[in-house]
Amino acid sequence: MRKYVIMGVQGSGKSTQAALLARDLDLVRITVGDMFRWHITQHTKIGAQVRRTMAAGELIDDDLVESLVHERLQLHDWNYGFVIDGFPRSRDQAEFFLETYDIDAVVYLDLPDEEVRRRVLARRLCADCGMDYNLIADRPTVEGRCDVCGGELVRREDDTEAALATRLREYHEKTDPVLEIFRRKEFVITVDAGQDVASVQREIRRKLGLPEYVQKKDD
Repeated sequence: MRKYVIMGVQGSGKSTQAALLARDLDLVRITVGDMFRWHITQHTKIGAQVRRTMAAGELIDDDLVESLVHERLQLHDWNYGFVIDGFPRSRDQAEFFLETYDIDAVVYLDLPDEEVRRRVLARRLCADCGMDYNLIADRPTVEGRCDVCGGELVRREDDTEAALATRLREYHEKTDPVLEIFRRKEFVITVDAGQDVASVQREIRRKLGLPEYVQKKDD
């Protein structure tokens, strides 16, 4: 059984890399961002709280994140292990996680703030079907329109200069100490997230001692 954590600032490619690991190694992918988005689309009280917090560029309350992750992991559907991204993001969350689950490694996707800004501010979302685009690497065929449903592409409400500046500041203040906790336990491997997707995945697998990544047509 393998249990991995992927950490990195927003825009570093955590979800993409976690998805590749999960697919090829039969791991369950657990994404805090997906949990938040589900609550937002279902118009729950949690969703309303998350939406307000994200729009302000702030990190979600530790207690809420911990409860959502704990509830998800309690399903125990991860027979071959899991890969989790978006958690932990604070010292308290890291301590909770280490006390509760044995992990094999933490993959830290290292990306300079300047590149984060370039990537995040280029993101777009289909207002109708929710399909993600990035105007740098994944442009739609028709400018401003979704390739899947033709819906309008819009910028996420939290993808603004002001909100991003707040997120980056909070990320470094709260999350950098988490990495130090894991580094003291020699769990962390650092990967240059400025490379293309396939190169990042290959470096992750090489450093974790996993089978070599073979890129597929739909990757």
